[in-house]
Amino acid sequence: MSRREPEPALHLAREHLPEEVRRRLADGEWERLRRGAYRDAPPPDRPPAAAARALVVARARAVAHALRADPVVSHASAALLHGLPLWTLPTTTHVVQSYRRSGSAARDVTRHVAEVGVEDRATVLGVTTTSLARTVADCLRTMPALDALVVADAALARGLRRSDVEDVLDRRPRGRGSRRSRYVLGLADPGAESARETWLRYVLVRTGLPRPETQVPLRTEVGGVRVDLGWTRWRLLLEFDGLVKYRTGPSGLAPREDPGRVLVQEKLRQEAIERTGNRLLRVTSRDRPSHVVARVVRHVPSDVVRGLRPDPFLPPL
Repeated sequence: MSRREPEPALHLAREHLPEEVRRRLADGEWERLRRGAYRDAPPPDRPPAAAARALVVARARAVAHALRADPVVSHASAALLHGLPLWTLPTTTHVVQSYRRSGSAARDVTRHVAEVGVEDRATVLGVTTTSLARTVADCLRTMPALDALVVADAALARGLRRSDVEDVLDRRPRGRGSRRSRYVLGLADPGAESARETWLRYVLVRTGLPRPETQVPLRTEVGGVRVDLGWTRWRLLLEFDGLVKYRTGPSGLAPREDPGRVLVQEKLRQEAIERTGNRLLRVTSRDRPSHVVARVVRHVPSDVVRGLRPDPFLPPL
């Protein structure tokens, strides 16, 4: 995982004179996060997706510093603080508290009533959050299947043990989402290197296809390569092709590379892969799930296609 960018400083109104707050806002030095909380204005050239994510993280930090009842940031908000990708950013900050709070609640906070023991706590960016294992377990119980799988894939890739998440789930063996959470955890794969790769695998498995292998190694005439996923028994491989691969600047994967040269290198790489006898299909974010499946099943044995049944635990997208 790439090194995390430093987060802009957080400022609370109660720690500053009102005239200083007004001046810094007027001068554009600070940006308002929520009532009584501000951050240093972020750089204007930040890519939109990264800027949106950073804003949600900053708001979670602001909420954690504002609440007084020992809140623990949790669920999707904790996943963000831990640096995990999310399929959908939360619109509120999720926190766990040990009792149900009386009175009106802040509109930007979603509260969950539960106990969070010492073993299930961590400190990230100066904020008390649920531990990585507890965070993944909470996401598995409450998120849609694809969203939860994105979190679980990334956490396993980070080095979290599947058994650690199972231990947390075992503390509440029953309840809403308990059966599905274990099923989705069983599908999690540390080989997914992006949320879109998880999405692609989800689309295929939901159709009833066997689970594909991830990060498939191949020896080609241009050297060793890895392909996102596929089935070596059918010599069928797939890659998610994002524009970030060809983009220059801070939002690209190779800022110093000429995009035209990267495109030529990818073409040569694909030709080398296909000369090994494998078929390589490329998928982009514009492809609909039904179109992806239609392309794949053309190259799958007919007896497998006849037996395909949608996975009941994985709803359509």
